[in-house]
Amino acid sequence: MAKTIVVKQIGSPIRRPEKQRATLIGLGLNKMNRTRELEDTPSVRGMVNSISHMVQIIEERG
Repeated sequence: MAKTIVVKQIGSPIRRPEKQRATLIGLGLNKMNRTRELEDTPSVRGMVNSISHMVQIIEERG
């Protein structure tokens, strides 16, 4: 079974650079308090780290 992480958006993309907005959309997060279960890969971790001030890792599974 693949490892997964649950990510929740806690910050607004308003007045953020376009690159950060695109990263949120790429992760499937575009509204406050939305959560997504994502595969725990280096590319996803890098995306989460680049917008760590707007998201929160709730839990890690697997």
